[in-house]
Amino acid sequence: MLAFALPYTLHVLAALVWVGGMFFAWLVLRPATVSALEGPARLRLWLEVFRRFFVWVWLAVAILAISGIGMLHLRFSGFETAPRYVQVMIGGAIAMFALFMRIQALLLPELKAAVQAEDWPAAAAALARIRRLVGANLLLGLAIVAVASARLPI
Repeated sequence: MLAFALPYTLHVLAALVWVGGMFFAWLVLRPATVSALEGPARLRLWLEVFRRFFVWVWLAVAILAISGIGMLHLRFSGFETAPRYVQVMIGGAIAMFALFMRIQALLLPELKAAVQAEDWPAAAAALARIRRLVGANLLLGLAIVAVASARLPI
């Protein structure tokens, strides 16, 4: 059981970093920046927030993948024999990663270019699209955590 404890702990901590970071950004930081900062300053702040947070997301993604595969082989004989909640968790993680990659590879460069060009309407539009995807990813992450922690037989 000790061999399972380390990957499990790392898996939970990585999920907390990613999902908790999105929760904080969406429900606490976003409303605070809207009430405290004007548009250009708010957009510049979000670029810095994403730059710093995405380093942690990449680390979390790596830890989640490595620990998840490790636990899959330690506890079960692989994906096919894993319980349904584990399969749902894996599918949800793939969807979350796809949404993150859309933000990282497509929308963040668009936001950065618009901020550098001081094209505030384009930057605001890019940030709005990022906000929607982060909201969707947050809901997906919370659902995955609920299914996994309750071990729901879906």
